[in-house]
Amino acid sequence: MAGDAMPTFCIPENHCGTHAPVWLNGSHPLEGDGIVQRQACASFNGNCCLWNTTVEVKACPGGYYVYRLMKPSVCFHVYCGHFYDICDEDCHGDCADTNACTCSPGTVLGPDRQTCFDENECEQHNGGCSEVCVNLKNSYRCECGVGRVLRSDGRTCEDIEGCHNNNGGCSHSCLESEKGYQCECPRGLVLSEDNHTCQVPVLCKSSTIEVSIPRELVGGLELFLTNTSCRGVSNGTHVNILFSLKTCGTVVDVVNDKIVASNLVTGLPKQTPGSSGDIIIRTSKLLIPVTCEFPRLYTISEGYVPHLRNSPLEIMSRNHGIFPFTLEIFKDNEFEEPYREALPTLKLRDSLYFGIEPLVHVSGLESLVESCFATPTAKIDEILKYYLIRDGCVSDDSVKQYTSRDHLAKHFQVPVFKFVGKDHKEVFLHCRVLVCGMLDARSRCAQGCHRRMRREAGGEDAAGLQSQVLTGGPISIDWDD
Repeated sequence: MAGDAMPTFCIPENHCGTHAPVWLNGSHPLEGDGIVQRQACASFNGNCCLWNTTVEVKACPGGYYVYRLMKPSVCFHVYCGHFYDICDEDCHGDCADTNACTCSPGTVLGPDRQTCFDENECEQHNGGCSEVCVNLKNSYRCECGVGRVLRSDGRTCEDIEGCHNNNGGCSHSCLESEKGYQCECPRGLVLSEDNHTCQVPVLCKSSTIEVSIPRELVGGLELFLTNTSCRGVSNGTHVNILFSLKTCGTVVDVVNDKIVASNLVTGLPKQTPGSSGDIIIRTSKLLIPVTCEFPRLYTISEGYVPHLRNSPLEIMSRNHGIFPFTLEIFKDNEFEEPYREALPTLKLRDSLYFGIEPLVHVSGLESLVESCFATPTAKIDEILKYYLIRDGCVSDDSVKQYTSRDHLAKHFQVPVFKFVGKDHKEVFLHCRVLVCGMLDARSRCAQGCHRRMRREAGGEDAAGLQSQVLTGGPISIDWDD
C-alpha cells in the first residue's frame, strides 16, 4: 500500500500513518532528465515545510520512479506514497502546452495539476461495505470480519456455518462437532482472541518482549526484527527473539486507551545455506507482526509511618507497577538513589522526596501525574484523603516539583506529615499517572494543570482506561518510648 510515487503537494499532518508526513516539493522528472534533486518537506504544526531535506529522483523506463531518500532526523517523519499516475503518461497531447491532464477512472487530478492519484472510495459511506472496506488502486473491495463471509452481492456479510465454507474462517485447522465447529492450531501456535486465527506466542513484559516461534514454522529461514541486528536464537524446538520497547526498531505509540508497542519478525533464507545445518527451506518468506498492548492509566501506591516528637520515620521499600512506572522514595533531592533494601529513618517535618519513575525509558512519550493523595490506610478508596496533587495541579503549597530530563519521570518534595488522631499511625501515598504521546498537542498531558476539570460520564475515565493499584504497608514498628 506504499503506492507508486511520492505526492508532489502538501500532505496535512497526521496522515500517512504518522504525525509529520514528508512529501516531494517539486514535480517528477521525465525519463530523459536523468537523476534530479528535489526538496522533501515534512508537514507539522500548520507548516507544510517545517523540516526539509534534499532527495534524488529518477524516472525509469516503464513509468516508475526510483528515489534516494535521506534518513529523517526525527522519528515521527515518514515519507509518503500512494497510488499515482503521472500526467505526462496519461495526457492526450503535450501536457506542457495544453496544461490539461486526463485521469483514468478511479483517480482524481491532484492540486499540482500533474499527478493523478487514487480516489479512496472507502472514505464515502465505507464504500457501501457492511463491514470492512479495502481501498485498491483505481478500485476497492469489501471484506468481512473473522468467522464471517461475503455474500454474493459483494458488500454484505453473513456468519460461516461450518468448515465447508471458507474453512470456517479458521487460519489453520477446522474441526466439525455436534455443536458446530471450532478452530485448532498446530503445535507451538496459540488461538487468538477471535477464536479463529492462530498466532505465535508473544510474552509482553514491562521491560522485555519475547517471541517464541516453533522451529517447524521457521524451516530454513533466518529470523530478525525491524532492526536486522536483532536476530532469533534457536533452542532446538523454537526460535526465540528477545527485545525491549526501546531496541530493535520497536515502535511505541499511544492509541486510544493503550500504549502499543509493535515490531515485525521477518524470515528470509540464509545467505549461506548449510552453514548452520539447514540446507533446505520450506517457505520463501515469513512475516510475523508482533504487538504488545499496555494500559495508559496507572494508580501506584507507597506508604510510610510518621512518628511524633521527632521519632524516626520508617518507609517501606519500592513497589512495581505493571508498566511502565514505580513510585520511589529517594534519599535526597538529586533523585538518583532510592531506598532499596534497608528502610530509611526520618523525622517528622523532614523532607520526603518521592518520584514517579518509568521502568523503561521510551522516547516519544510523556506522563502527567493527575493526582497524588495520602490516606491513613492502604485502601485507595479510603474516605479520609489528603491531596498533594489534584487534576494535574499542586494542591498543597508545601509540595515542590523538580524538573527531569526524562519526560516520563516526575519528582516531588514535601514535608513529612501524619494524619491527626492516635489511631492514625501510618500514611500511604497513591499517585495516578497518565501516559500521552509527546507530539499530541491536544492530549491531557499537554493541558497540564486543570483546576476546574472534573471527569464526567463519557470522559477519559469512561473510555475504558485501565488502572492498576499497588498498595504498600503497613509496617510493624515499636511505639514504646
